[in-house]
Amino acid sequence: MAGIYLHIPFCKQACFYCDFHFVTSLKKKEELVSCMQRELVLRKNELENETIETIYFGGGTPSLLSIEEIQSILKTIEAHYNVIEDPEITLEANPDDLSEATILDLAKSQVNRLSIGVQSFFEEDLKSMNRAHNANEAKNCLAMATRYFDNITVDLIYGVPNMTNERWKENLQILFDFGINHISSYALTVEPKTALDSFIKQGKYPKLEEQVARAHFDILVRETQKKGFVHYEISNFGKPAYFSKHNTSYWQHKKYIGIGPSAHSFNKTHRSWNVANNAKYIKSLQENMLPCELEKLSVNDQFNEYIMTGLRTIWGVSLAKIEQDFGADFKKRLLKTSEKFIQQDLLVVTSSDIDENENCIEKLKTTEKGKFLADGLASELFII
Repeated sequence: MAGIYLHIPFCKQACFYCDFHFVTSLKKKEELVSCMQRELVLRKNELENETIETIYFGGGTPSLLSIEEIQSILKTIEAHYNVIEDPEITLEANPDDLSEATILDLAKSQVNRLSIGVQSFFEEDLKSMNRAHNANEAKNCLAMATRYFDNITVDLIYGVPNMTNERWKENLQILFDFGINHISSYALTVEPKTALDSFIKQGKYPKLEEQVARAHFDILVRETQKKGFVHYEISNFGKPAYFSKHNTSYWQHKKYIGIGPSAHSFNKTHRSWNVANNAKYIKSLQENMLPCELEKLSVNDQFNEYIMTGLRTIWGVSLAKIEQDFGADFKKRLLKTSEKFIQQDLLVVTSSDIDENENCIEKLKTTEKGKFLADGLASELFII
């Protein structure tokens, strides 16, 4: 099984914290969509005999596409790829784009999962992030979307300066009251060359405090657990049967191709990425040339990627898989470098999982104490 990611590089305005590739002019939207379809055709044999089980419209802001543009892209995929009967098809959307008419059109299409970028239900937070929607639009959008879609995930950002623990709890409670079955929640981070980075350096925005983010993360874990969510990946919380199939495929090292400017692809041994420039992307595709760079992953790269993704999830890092895929020396080294973190109660080796032959599977996982530090712990275990 494999997935297709579609990067839609358009936004109404730039959020202060965002470092993804996008432009705010829609002049070349029609031309770019046509080139994305051309890229899909040119790469139709890249996944060989893999079956497509997930399709993900990301960005940018995919909800700026018309329903006709979405359907034309899906028709191209259907015509050139082996797609399962009922694939998970996710569309990222901003609340200000989701009128009732648009939601109804999407509900009639093949899109069966919405990812709505709310980030906060409070005006002060939204203005500080330069979000295009307001709090009322966020609530009205969810009220309408939940009438037509069952599979909805909502993005929230925590660790925002001046956001009290009480306000963060209220953000979560509003989502719970809407009956949302999946939450993706991320700490506000300062990415280089973003507006947020510049504002903090100029003293126009408060510095981010890790203890605030940590407190919010602990509240997030505790409150979602009370409501029956499974914390299946560091930033993702889903009710049973509502985990993101597409994102889970990334964490479980399945193959995927990325279509559109700046999109990345992975086939287990190689990673590639498209040029992060709309004009160059369009020009290349119009000449039937793929605008991408390719990198062969070394054994160490593959090991490091598995450690990074595994420690972020409830499935952890399988020691048997490490030995099978990389050799006994890699397993021995991993256990040795993990020792001090196990002693600090940040990592643990468990044997609670059972394989198909009813044998115990040893896994290296983060503890509750170590979850917030998962990325840092993974980097300490990398082989450079």
